[in-house]
Amino acid sequence: MKNRVVMITGASKGLGRALTLAFAKEGAKLAICARTEKSLQMVKREAEAFGTEVLAITADVSNVRDVERFIATAENAFGRIDVLINNASILGPSPMPMLLDYPEEDFAEVLRVNVVSAFLVTRRVIPGMLERNDGAIINVTSEAGHTGYAGWGAYGISKFAIEGLTETWADELRHTNVRVNMIDPGEMNTEMHRLAVPDCDYPLANPEDVVDTFLQLASAEIHGQRFEAQAEGEA
Repeated sequence: MKNRVVMITGASKGLGRALTLAFAKEGAKLAICARTEKSLQMVKREAEAFGTEVLAITADVSNVRDVERFIATAENAFGRIDVLINNASILGPSPMPMLLDYPEEDFAEVLRVNVVSAFLVTRRVIPGMLERNDGAIINVTSEAGHTGYAGWGAYGISKFAIEGLTETWADELRHTNVRVNMIDPGEMNTEMHRLAVPDCDYPLANPEDVVDTFLQLASAEIHGQRFEAQAEGEA
């Protein structure tokens, strides 16, 4: 990853923060974004401590103008984007209501943030990757996007959409060297998980434990696959 340009959305906390620091340790140049300025700048400073360049832009990547501003600034700063990780997502209402009771405004917001953002960012990044005939796109999915579970509402449905988006992009780009894959990081000790499962009574992986799968896939010649992240120390 030395001097490779890695773009990560939703980088201010949880898995996004862990990925930012992991790629910084590997010497990647980073373009990161989130909607919360203060926490994003804290992550920027943490990553810069590893001696790498970090561009941090406050942006809502479900907004096409913010997407253009973020990516154009990154391309101007670094010249290209080698790896894109679509990580930005929200849970929706907590505790999560059953679909019968799900507010339509919240349902639409979850799909907008979790799905439309990945579409917009990927659509904007792909032309540059195709011009160089090289690039890697990794989408973050979930077990709740592979199997429907009662009570996981719009979040689970949004991850089903992410899986379909990944498979469609992968098929459309199958004759190029732009690789599109997805990773299910599993249940992690994050703020989102605490909101989703407030009474969780079983051990969880930390976000830092699952970053190796992302690091490996960012440079692997693999295309159109779904992976489950293996926590550090697992067989």
